[in-house]
Amino acid sequence: MQSRFYTLTAYPNGLPDRSLFALETQTLPDLAEGEVRIRNHWLSVDPYMRGRMSGLRTYVEPFGIGKPMEGGAIGEVIESNDSRLKVGDNVSHMGGWRDIAQLPAEGLTPLPENDVPEQAYLGVLGMPGMTAWTGLNLIAECKPGDNVLVSAASGAVGSLAVQLAKAKGCHVVGIAGAAHKLAWLESLGVEPVSYQNRTAQELSDAIKLASPNGIDVYYENVGGICLEAALSQLNEGARIAVCGMIDSYNAEAPSPGPSNLSQLVIRKAKMQGFIVADHWSSYPYFLNEVTPQVAAGKLAYKETVKEGLESTPDAFLALFEGGNTGKMLVKL
Repeated sequence: MQSRFYTLTAYPNGLPDRSLFALETQTLPDLAEGEVRIRNHWLSVDPYMRGRMSGLRTYVEPFGIGKPMEGGAIGEVIESNDSRLKVGDNVSHMGGWRDIAQLPAEGLTPLPENDVPEQAYLGVLGMPGMTAWTGLNLIAECKPGDNVLVSAASGAVGSLAVQLAKAKGCHVVGIAGAAHKLAWLESLGVEPVSYQNRTAQELSDAIKLASPNGIDVYYENVGGICLEAALSQLNEGARIAVCGMIDSYNAEAPSPGPSNLSQLVIRKAKMQGFIVADHWSSYPYFLNEVTPQVAAGKLAYKETVKEGLESTPDAFLALFEGGNTGKMLVKL
């Protein structure tokens, strides 16, 4: 059986060019003991993957030049040489960026049987959802009545973060760009604020208008002017959970830091970065809390879906151009 998969031909500087992604084909070897073959149904592309294209080790190994790329995926077992998994089982795994994956069974997670669509385990019930829950609860220690600000609030992580904060009884402000994203946030009961065509000071003024009582919790996905604007509106004892800083992922030179970082001292605020993998032992608690709400339609989520393996690089690059509302997925 053959597998089609993507490789990188070189490490990019700045925003990757589409030509750096090569679609290749290989004939898969016979299954070894404990291996499973999966036909992928859904692939995930995520901003963190840009860091793996740098050639440097960050909190995860970089993609190897000419080697199959990796990412979250959902698929169906079509052959198994492991007693724990049988043909027909649906599983999540990290053998993405390809149509057929052959992996050790120990790296696969069987999907629960419920009324939730399988691709939700790449989004609202997967790594992005777990990231939102972790940052809000374990890092920022969000509590009822807090004034909460979320950047990239219409994305896969931000859109769940704003709803979890609302469910706690918080006043929530969400930063986004396009008009339809702002409208969606407003429909969720979130105060929408646009960052487009604004300086850091103008964005700060808009945040103050949306949250006159300041900010107790800031969920940071972006960096840049969003961070500078948020720092100006912090309340005493505010907590900032830093999930990512997509504003700098494709920068060709180091970006200057915020000019008002001293607000962390003045406001006696805490700012902490985190990697969700370090908190994965809490994933069952996240699922127990969030799955029933998703199944009951109490938590809204959106997906931006691209069709076909060939669209995977384009789906990834669109993440850096505001091309997604909610989770970006590729359907095979």
